[in-house]
Amino acid sequence: MDAEFINLTPENIATEHLCCIIRSRKPHPGVEAKRQWLADRLGEGHVFRKLDAKATVFIEYAPLETAWVPIVGDNYVYLYCLWVTGACKGHGYGKQLLEYCIADARQKGKSGICMLGSKRQKNWLSNQAFAKKHGFEVVDTTDSGYELLALSFDGTEPQFTQNAKRERIENQDLTIYYDMQCPFVPQYVESIRQYCKENGVAVALIQVDTLQKAKELPCVFNNWATFYRGEFESVNLLAIDQLKKLIEK
Repeated sequence: MDAEFINLTPENIATEHLCCIIRSRKPHPGVEAKRQWLADRLGEGHVFRKLDAKATVFIEYAPLETAWVPIVGDNYVYLYCLWVTGACKGHGYGKQLLEYCIADARQKGKSGICMLGSKRQKNWLSNQAFAKKHGFEVVDTTDSGYELLALSFDGTEPQFTQNAKRERIENQDLTIYYDMQCPFVPQYVESIRQYCKENGVAVALIQVDTLQKAKELPCVFNNWATFYRGEFESVNLLAIDQLKKLIEK
């Protein structure tokens, strides 16, 4: 079964399907932005392993030291995403991909693997119930209900930065932090920008474009984070109907 998977490399990243559920024969700005972001990360030990097919079946992880998240820990791997959808479910692909990540981390002498979760499963977060079945445990939490899950090999534990636990900013306007990890981001950013312009809503759209910015974020982060009236709202992508509800509440 392992022969069905491939890893992205500098040699194949330009032509490989990126497993996104965006279906387009033409180059899509979101997919291409993600492709460039990935290309810049591969030299840092970032791993993107996928089913060798046009399907949404992949795992994505990186050394925690170079992972674009406000999480710290010595010698850990950060699991960005593990995703299997549609007809590909039920074939054991998720288990195979997670087992590959665990074996890779052990072979590289890592202290463990960590990932973002929450007390209640949220959209755009990997399935934490699945991770817990494979030994991941909660090692840190935030007041808003997000959790840091870890599979420790040596008893050490990573943690959210203190800044991430703050979950407040001074700016009272709608404020969104984003980066290009997820192919859906550009169209969400532009739709929000346009809606706010047309409706007189003050908004700050802040691109997280360096590792340092990611590590210093004032909240947990999964490529997107929304604040309103200084309060942290969510790491979920914000559609226009959700934006309206947020502003009206």
